[in-house]
Amino acid sequence: MTSVLYDAPGPRAKRRNVLFSVVFFVLLALFLWWVWLTMDDKGQLKWALWQPFTTSDAWTTYLLPGLGDTLKAAGLAMVIALPLGAFFGIARMSDHRWVRVPAGVVVEFFRSIPVLLLMLFANEFYVRSTGVGSEERPLYAVVTGLVLYNASVLAEIVRAGILSLPKGQTEAAHAIGLRKGQTMTSILLPQSVTVMLPAIVSQLVVIVKDTALGGVMLGFTELLNARSTLAANYANVVASFIVVGIIYILLNLALTTFASWLEGRLRRSKKSTGATVALEDATGINPAQVGGGFGTGAGDSI
Repeated sequence: MTSVLYDAPGPRAKRRNVLFSVVFFVLLALFLWWVWLTMDDKGQLKWALWQPFTTSDAWTTYLLPGLGDTLKAAGLAMVIALPLGAFFGIARMSDHRWVRVPAGVVVEFFRSIPVLLLMLFANEFYVRSTGVGSEERPLYAVVTGLVLYNASVLAEIVRAGILSLPKGQTEAAHAIGLRKGQTMTSILLPQSVTVMLPAIVSQLVVIVKDTALGGVMLGFTELLNARSTLAANYANVVASFIVVGIIYILLNLALTTFASWLEGRLRRSKKSTGATVALEDATGINPAQVGGGFGTGAGDSI
């Protein structure tokens, strides 16, 4: 039995895959055991280093406010970057050169610059050219840098998702008289959402993680920045890194789980219901009354 991508494994291949899996998990267990022993030898497993995370002060004073700022910056960047990316992605496919070329220049320009550099430029812009206060400035700079970079990446995702659809979709839409704008909004975009969703979610995960760059370079009080303050007060650097890492994993896991559920729901909603017309209901139908049908009425001509 074969598929499009690979041949189905036979008995020997199945045994080999099982052997490789067992060896991998054994090596992983040994590695984790080595990490555990190393941390124990260095005194990183002492209860005094982990005890602050069992109290409310470490969470309410440091971690939860930092997590709130992370979610605020990531949420604002997502809300702005998604429609902006869709706009530039569609603009790059325009028939008009004066629309297509500037959109392509903008996308390629901001996609080529590191997001950290965009944040630093944005921060300098807000310092020198606006009246944004010093307390709000790091948030503005982080969100601006994330939006400029990720909107350009999302634009390419949108364009690739639309171009991946069969050309027959566009040709059929034009055949029934739809204009290009109607074809894009009513036919192509709804169908390409399920194609683009995995890549879009991956980029949203990147947005969440890149908020940490603002904490390192701009003093933005996000989760990783709050961790450094917590570690300075409780002298538990390794423990704080592990806890914050687990928080990031859980946050991104929740995002990808929701996206998987949404993708499955969209795919199920597009499936046919399988409804059929009964014979007794179809016998009374006059083809001349159906749009596009071939009738033999007085107004028909052969």
